[in-house]
Amino acid sequence: MDISEQELEKLESNYATQFVASQIREFQKKREETEKLLDDPDLTELAKEELASIDSQLNAYIEQARAILKKERESQELPKEILLEIRAGAGGDEASLFAREMAEMYGRYAEQKGWVMDKLDDSVNEIGGYKEVVFRMKGNDVYPKMKWEMGVHRVQRIPATEKQGRIHTSTVSVAVLPVYQKTTIELNPADLEFETSRSGGAGGQNVNKVETAVRVIHKPTGLSVRSTMHRTQLKNKEAALELLRSKLQAIKDEEERKKIEGERRAQIGTGDRSEKIRTYNFPQDRVTDHRIKKSWSNLPGILEGEVGKIIDALIEAQELLDNEA
Repeated sequence: MDISEQELEKLESNYATQFVASQIREFQKKREETEKLLDDPDLTELAKEELASIDSQLNAYIEQARAILKKERESQELPKEILLEIRAGAGGDEASLFAREMAEMYGRYAEQKGWVMDKLDDSVNEIGGYKEVVFRMKGNDVYPKMKWEMGVHRVQRIPATEKQGRIHTSTVSVAVLPVYQKTTIELNPADLEFETSRSGGAGGQNVNKVETAVRVIHKPTGLSVRSTMHRTQLKNKEAALELLRSKLQAIKDEEERKKIEGERRAQIGTGDRSEKIRTYNFPQDRVTDHRIKKSWSNLPGILEGEVGKIIDALIEAQELLDNEA
C-alpha cells in the first residue's frame, strides 16, 4: 500500500492529522533503511522479518490516512445548504402548534451549531400554528445532520383545549432538500408561471402594501413554491426559483435511485417523508426514535434545542452498521 507525497503534505497541513503523517514518514524511512540490509547475507532473514513488521504498521497508518482523506473529500462534496419544510399533518390545530414548536426546536439547534436559518415562506393559521413553513439553513455539516430529521414526527399530548384529559395524537412531516451549488436541473422560462402577492398575514402591521411575495409554478409537474422572506420581489423570485430547482432535483434523484438496483440506502431508515420516525410523548416525558428503538427523557429540553443528542445517536448507529458491512 502506498500514499502519494501530495496526500502526505495535505495531512501535514492539518493539525489534527499531523501525527498520522509523521508516523507514515517515520515508517517509510525505517523501511528504506531496512531494505539496505537485504544485501547482507547474514541479515537477510532478519531484515525480511523486520520489513514485514514495518509494512504491517505502515499500511495501518496509510489506511487510516486514506479514511481521513476520503471523509474530508466527502465532507467537501456535501451540500452546505438545505431547504427545511415542516408541514402539519393529522391533528388539525394541535398538529400546527407542534409544527411551530418543531420549527423553534430546529432554530435553537441551528443556533447552537452556528448555522444560519432564514424563513422562506410560511402559512399560519388563526391560533398561530404553522400549516406549512419553509426555511433555508446554511452550515458546514447541516445536511449530514439534518437529513436524519426527514419523515413523520408524531406527538402525543393533552391539548390545552381538551376538557376531558384525553391524549391526542398528531403528526408533523419534515422534508430536507439539499441545495447543491451545481445542479443538473435547467428551468425553461416557457415552463414557468409567476404570481405576485403581498407578504404578511391576514391583517395588522405585518402586511406589506407592495406585492413582494413571489410564487412560481412549474407547469410540466404542477409544482408550486413561494418565497416571502425578502423585501424585494426580485430577491423573492430568486429564492423561489432556488427552492423549485431543489424540489425538482430531489424528484430526479429519487427516480434515479429507484431505477438503480442494489443502490445502497441508509440502513437505519429510508429517509422517506411518509415514514414515522419519532414519537414525542408528553405525558410520559419521553421521545422515542423508532429507527434505532431508543428513547430519551426531558422532552422540554429536547424542544429547547437538545435534539442534537438524538441526531448524534442516529449517526453513531449508522456508522456502526457501516463498519459491520
